[in-house]
Amino acid sequence: MKFFVDTAEVAEIRALSEAGLVDGVTTNPSLIAKSGRKMAEVIAEICEITPGPVSAEVTATDFDTMLAEGRFLRGIARNVAVKVPLTEAGLSVCRSLADEGTKVNVTLCFSAAQALLAAKAGAAYISPFVGRLDDIAYDGMLLIADILKIYRNYSYFKTEVLVASIRHPVHLVEAAKLGAEVATLPPNVIRQLIKHPLTDRGLESFLADWRKTGQSIL
Repeated sequence: MKFFVDTAEVAEIRALSEAGLVDGVTTNPSLIAKSGRKMAEVIAEICEITPGPVSAEVTATDFDTMLAEGRFLRGIARNVAVKVPLTEAGLSVCRSLADEGTKVNVTLCFSAAQALLAAKAGAAYISPFVGRLDDIAYDGMLLIADILKIYRNYSYFKTEVLVASIRHPVHLVEAAKLGAEVATLPPNVIRQLIKHPLTDRGLESFLADWRKTGQSIL
């Protein structure tokens, strides 16, 4: 499974990339706004840090402007994946950009039917939002299972399932068990994956025993 980090904070991306914990980055207008910087500058810097796909999202809603924004964003760096919303215009833009050789991430997916349309439109990634479905008392992981089942029925679909809106490690583990190709996680959730109380307790015990020997490795 590939891990993408969901943030526009360059320092976080650099630290996680140097640790070998991420394979790409996803951003959105809200994350860019939090950075307080211009989108093109942020995307360009992120693309220099990681060679993996960096999702940069359009902000228009009509076809012509969305397409123009998508073409501008992909011109920032070779590893930009243009992110478009799952609307009729967004799917049309996806088809146009995909035909031009651009990777497209179709976002804000909340149903298997929507995911099927994105695959037909040539999306490189579909981003189902599991956390937001959980928020309305629907099990978001059921959607992931449905999408994967549909995609596996048709070998000519090349769209990868990019599980988004991950709120905690359980979401990630369940997505991995189902076989989702990608998960995008906030930095804090990636770090939560590392933590376990038995790991901490075991390390404390080992170090305590080592101190009693009075030795030093170096």
